Amino acid sequence: MFADSVDSDIAPSGTLLGLLQRGRGDGTLYALAAPRAEALAALGQCLRRDPRRDWRLEHRSLYYARLHRDLDAGLDDIEDHLFHPADHVDAAEDRTGLALSVLGHLASYGDRGALLLLRRYAAQGANWQWALDELAVRDDDAGLRSLGPAVLARFPHTPEGEAALAAAVRDAYEPRPWRLWAEDRARPAQAGRIERAREQGSFNRWQRQLRPAGPRPGWSVREVLEWAGAGGPGDDPERREAAAARCLAAVAGPEDRPGLLTAARGGPAAARAAALRHLAERGDPDVFGLIEAAATGPADPVDDPSGAVARSALAAFSRMRGPAALERARRWARREDGLGTAAAAMLARHGGRGDAGPVLAALRRTVRAEGPDAPALESLVDGAGRLTVRCAAPVLRHVYRETASSRLRGVAARALAATDPSFPAGFAVECLWDCEESTREIAARHAATGDVRVVERLRRLAADPAEEEGVQSAVRGRLGSGGAAR
Repeated sequence: MFADSVDSDIAPSGTLLGLLQRGRGDGTLYALAAPRAEALAALGQCLRRDPRRDWRLEHRSLYYARLHRDLDAGLDDIEDHLFHPADHVDAAEDRTGLALSVLGHLASYGDRGALLLLRRYAAQGANWQWALDELAVRDDDAGLRSLGPAVLARFPHTPEGEAALAAAVRDAYEPRPWRLWAEDRARPAQAGRIERAREQGSFNRWQRQLRPAGPRPGWSVREVLEWAGAGGPGDDPERREAAAARCLAAVAGPEDRPGLLTAARGGPAAARAAALRHLAERGDPDVFGLIEAAATGPADPVDDPSGAVARSALAAFSRMRGPAALERARRWARREDGLGTAAAAMLARHGGRGDAGPVLAALRRTVRAEGPDAPALESLVDGAGRLTVRCAAPVLRHVYRETASSRLRGVAARALAATDPSFPAGFAVECLWDCEESTREIAARHAATGDVRVVERLRRLAADPAEEEGVQSAVRGRLGSGGAAR
């Protein structure tokens, strides 16, 4: 038995809602076959509550836009969501970003209503920058120029407002609207204000480069280690640890090694983590014992209540390369703890065919204990495919079906293509409708054309202007070769 996903926000994988939340190809196929009202309700829930754990790593917008178009869903639900009263109090990008991206794709398919709704939200909504970025690559010059007064009205003519405007111009992901507004001769005051904001943004950037803000460590090993532990409440410990390790690389010499070993063995938590990372990056021969002690020893309940040192030790080991690290990974890989999992993940990434056994054991153990969304699974699943561990296919199929991460599902699909003879006629067909470009590309290369849906889907992907080039290249390769199955 394998553990199920513990994410309570994701419906079971066998339901229509669960399939759509995961972005699986079967979600689209089931939605088109289900009663329309049920399909619209499930799609609407996905758009109102983004199911992705990290929208920077997972894609859903094109997937939902295609289904929205196929269902002829209309824009009322999206409009109600965007202009809900919550928009006045919750400006977080993840509340409306997915819906705005879907509107962008619908606009690229020629939906005039979606374009107008994006313009309206850019003028009135809280997450206006996202809407403006969607319009920047899809709207015409006249439409974008018309938004200038509404957008600039967001910034009062005060020192604070001008500073915010300068930051908005400087940090714009898509600069086209700002350029059009700066060149709009019909509105000279607007053009002048944006030009001043551009100059102020450039000056601020120059000042930051000349005099970087924030604390900086002194130029000695002791001062760097003290700085590593001096973070404030808003600091990111991992970023500070990485910065400290970079500083140590610049200032530490051979004479500092005893002090670094002492710090890594039992110093304050932040200094210990930075020293471990530095020694691991240098391949110090004594670092393996220090990593093992940090990863398996008890955490200090006062200095390190969250176990950050153990996590840093495992991360430091995972970044190591070379024969010594692989040899130590082979010794640790059969352990049934975090260190064993990290060692198996290293073998999955860099080991040889002889390491298939520990990788498979760790894969099964991790799924059984932590479920199909465990952080270590991506390396283990990818390794099972890289090492062609054919007997891993059952657990890979389980991960494919159950994970809430479309990114991990794509890794599982790639591994199944290398290990499971049933993949071309099975999951590969479904993958042609998947939300992830890389997964659709795998399917385009492997899906067996004995299923009547496959060739038709390949033709539709080839003709779809929104499809990514990698997918279309794979599709053209299949169609040009007669679509023979692999």
